[in-house]
Amino acid sequence: MPLDLEVAGCYRPASSGSRGLALSGDDMTAQDSKRRVALITGVTGQDGAYLAEYLLGLGYTVHGIKRRSSSFNTARVDHLYQDPHAGNVPFLMHYGDMTDSTNLIRLMQQIRPTEIYNLAAQSHVQVSFESPEYTANADAIGVLRLLEAIRILGMEKETRFYQASTSELYGLVQEVPQKETTPFYPRSPY
Repeated sequence: MPLDLEVAGCYRPASSGSRGLALSGDDMTAQDSKRRVALITGVTGQDGAYLAEYLLGLGYTVHGIKRRSSSFNTARVDHLYQDPHAGNVPFLMHYGDMTDSTNLIRLMQQIRPTEIYNLAAQSHVQVSFESPEYTANADAIGVLRLLEAIRILGMEKETRFYQASTSELYGLVQEVPQKETTPFYPRSPY
C-alpha cells in the first residue's frame, strides 16, 4: 500500500512486497489525536518546506530540524518563521543532525511530536560516491536513530512515523511506471 500524508501511525514492518513502512494510528489515544505536533527532519529542503506549510495550514504546531551550516540554508522556510520569544508560535526550528542520536533523542523528548516526517538525507549523488560511509550513516542509520528514539522514549503509541525515500532506489529502472513490486537497481550509494 502506498504511503501518503493521511496514512500515519505507529511503526511496524511493512507487509511483504511493500517498499515503505506500514503505518497505523489505531494505538493513539483520544487526547493525543487532538494534539497535532509534527517534527520534520530536512525541513529546509524543498519537500520539507512544502510539508511544513501544508501542516501549518491544517493547524499543526511544526518543529523542523536543520543542520548547522556556515551558510544560511533556511530560504525555503523563512516566510514561515516567527520569533519564538513572541510566544505561541506554530513553527519552530531546532539544530540537529541525523548522525547524532543524543541530539535526536533530546529534541524528541522536548518536543514530544505526535507525527515525525523524516525527509532528511545526504541527497547529492556525486557526494554519495565521494563519502559513501557518511551517506549511509545519515540516510540509513539516521532512520534507525529516529525509530530507536521513539522506542527509548516510550512514544510508540503516541507518535506516527513517515519515512520518505527516493526514486534513486530504482536507479536504472526496469519498468515504467514503478510500483511497489518494481525491483531495486540502485546506481549510487545514495
